[in-house]
Amino acid sequence: MQLVIVESPAKAKTIEKYLGSDYRVLASYGHVRDLPAKDGSVDPEHGFSMEWENYADKSKQLKAITDEAKKADRLILATDPDREGEAISWHVQEVLRGRKALPKEVERVTFNAITKTTVTEAMKHPRELDTDLIDAYRARRALDYLVGFTLSPVLWRKLPGAKSAGRVQSVALRIIVDREREIEAFRAQEYWSVTADMEQDGTPFTARLVTFEGKKLDRLSIGEEGTALRAKAAVEAGRFSVQTIEVKPATRNPPPPFTTSTLQQEASRKLGFSADHTMRIAQGLYEDGAITYMRTDGVQMDGSAISAARKAIADRYDAGYVPDKPRLYQTKAKNAQEAHEAIRPTDFSRDKAGGGDHARLYDLIFKRALASQMASARMERTTVELTDGSGQTGLRATGQVVLFPGYLALYEEGTDDSADEDSRRLPRLREGDAPAKKAVRAEQHFTQPPPRFSEASLVKRLEELGIGRPSTYASIIKTLKDRAYVRVEKNRFFAEESGRLVTAFLERFFEKYVGYDFTAGLEDELDEVSGGRAQWQAVLESFWKDFKPRTTEVMEQKPSEVTAALDKFLEPYLFPARADGGDPRLCPNCGQGQLALRGGKFGAFVACSNYPDCKYTRRFGQGGSDEGGDTGPEAIGQDPETGLPVERKAGRFGPYIQLGEGKDAKRASIPKDIPELDLEWALKLLSLPRTIGTHPESGEPITASIGRYGPYLAHAGKYARLTSTAEVFETGMNAAVVRLAEAAAGGGRPQRGAQAPLKILGKHPRTEAEIKLMEGRYGPYVTDGETNATLPKSIEKDALTLEEAAQLLDARAAAGPSKKTKKKAPAKKAAVKKAPAKKAAPSKAKTATKTGAKAG
Repeated sequence: MQLVIVESPAKAKTIEKYLGSDYRVLASYGHVRDLPAKDGSVDPEHGFSMEWENYADKSKQLKAITDEAKKADRLILATDPDREGEAISWHVQEVLRGRKALPKEVERVTFNAITKTTVTEAMKHPRELDTDLIDAYRARRALDYLVGFTLSPVLWRKLPGAKSAGRVQSVALRIIVDREREIEAFRAQEYWSVTADMEQDGTPFTARLVTFEGKKLDRLSIGEEGTALRAKAAVEAGRFSVQTIEVKPATRNPPPPFTTSTLQQEASRKLGFSADHTMRIAQGLYEDGAITYMRTDGVQMDGSAISAARKAIADRYDAGYVPDKPRLYQTKAKNAQEAHEAIRPTDFSRDKAGGGDHARLYDLIFKRALASQMASARMERTTVELTDGSGQTGLRATGQVVLFPGYLALYEEGTDDSADEDSRRLPRLREGDAPAKKAVRAEQHFTQPPPRFSEASLVKRLEELGIGRPSTYASIIKTLKDRAYVRVEKNRFFAEESGRLVTAFLERFFEKYVGYDFTAGLEDELDEVSGGRAQWQAVLESFWKDFKPRTTEVMEQKPSEVTAALDKFLEPYLFPARADGGDPRLCPNCGQGQLALRGGKFGAFVACSNYPDCKYTRRFGQGGSDEGGDTGPEAIGQDPETGLPVERKAGRFGPYIQLGEGKDAKRASIPKDIPELDLEWALKLLSLPRTIGTHPESGEPITASIGRYGPYLAHAGKYARLTSTAEVFETGMNAAVVRLAEAAAGGGRPQRGAQAPLKILGKHPRTEAEIKLMEGRYGPYVTDGETNATLPKSIEKDALTLEEAAQLLDARAAAGPSKKTKKKAPAKKAAVKKAPAKKAAPSKAKTATKTGAKAG
């Protein structure tokens, strides 16, 4: 018997169909072991030896593999054809070796697509495990561990509120923060444009002013309204005729088939998918045998695939769309082992695969791969110059005409920027023509700061800088979101306070290790290892000999010294120069103290040096803005019963009221729907929970209060939502009993359909179903009427966008029904005692994998 090991049960099921009865195919469910999350898992003092630990939730899979391996004559390791796949095979081999269950014959097999032809052909050409790829995996895993377990404790002790740092993660965060700084430093410049709406033979077109008073203009030449209005008047008064026409032929060649990076970028632009979602869907398509392997830097296609693509083009279009010679693309990847074939369909006669997001992503992959072998598009770019009789005022109109669409008939690559005026269509014009002038406009503009990164443009930037590897981008971006270092609004990344502070700390104390060039250079060294040109322990030693002393040095500094250094480093952001020339650190509250950065239990903030006499503070994220600063506790009055002071204060989670001082003080949050806080309202809030009365049936008390998710009623462990703070104090016994009964009928919450949505987000961009944000028993969730998806902790419900909600629903739908909803039928009692059954094969029902991030 021959035992074949792959990663996923779907892959195992497909491959088992292709092989004969002599083969047994089992899934490892991703990685089977990893470095334990504790100090000492990597030992730099002993050649960077590593202590591996089996995943606890993989015990069943490992037992099944071990049992079958003991009976097998041959072990075939058929995991994915990349560095991470090589590592999984190596881990499985080492576990079996340790259990003395390793068959005498062990071979490695790889294939780029899960089709019968490629799998059976690969089985004929086995090889040994690639030690260079395994060494590269070990080097990357050790580096990430050493950085995380050495640097993160420094952050926790010296920078309260920081969560973690990572070798590539922190550099990706710096890219986002650097863009935020560029935007803040940007100063808009006013400029004006003058355009004329013109028409020739019934066809409208637009011409812009390029010459005024005999001088050539560029985009910023007209800087104020007066000049713009004079220019507008000159265009209105002039009679313009065509002076010159310049026609240039142009050719556009198709882009190559997708790599991992370009697939993530295009799926983000055209489908609105996150990088993480794109890779999950692509993994499913690969395991279904629809596409080739989706983690690749290669742009080349197999010769047989090129022939199949050319035939498919000829079948779909005429012969003019098939170029005379096949198009050959060359990869930029440095290591042949990792420069696999591009992402393409396994069968070009199949133009559809799967449903929902799987079908949409397949369609994108199919069209891109097919278009890469199509003829170039041919077009004419036309520039028309028009002048008035004096020759002092000139207009220009540009556009293009597509003479032959070529690959554009099937596919056009998306861009992060809007189309320019060259893509406009122009009427046929001749020299001397005098087009009709319909209207003239003078419009004010302002230069725009560089745009914040989208997932597509961030992936592109990471690849340009050589930071990380495309297979890791999805997990890097997900980590930044999960750590709440960034937030996403309208598909753009915004740096959060914690993200900015962590980046500032790393730039100040670990500048080298978050440098773009250093990180890219380290990636190159790791590529040298996977190419067999460098020794992995030597790369680690070179990194560790400088990194470890630096972390020790920073750890020895006092928190106050770290805060003072950050105060100086962040001075341009926290205390920018004032327009009036005044002292930017002067306290706006007392007018005497100096503002400075301070560290607190919940993170950094700016405070006055005259504390405690002056209690002015402002959040770190406010930068140099005094707006919203807190001047300290605000006295509201005295509690008439106790005589204790009632104060309004600002806390980490917003404003609150406090009665008294010290550990016995009573506190209450201030709801947003209170029109104006006064002593009466403050005492009401401090009195909660309010007992409404005794339930007429159970005899248990009914209370009203305000919790994490808003106002509610409580009775005997059951709850019902209230719609406003006022209802907490106004709801009577009868209304409370009815509300609780309605909630109980809905399983502890209002009946489906009866609950009002928190927000209607709009129509799903792909299914057109209306998406609503709802409050659920376990927190907020989104629904389209068929699928519900819980909001992850990394997404604030108030900041949730339509596209984010759609992606959550798509991901939940793709995952299938929750296992919690499946109920097992009661086992029937056996009427007759049967002979012992044969030992069942290990269950394949478990589908959750622990693959970990694909190391780049």
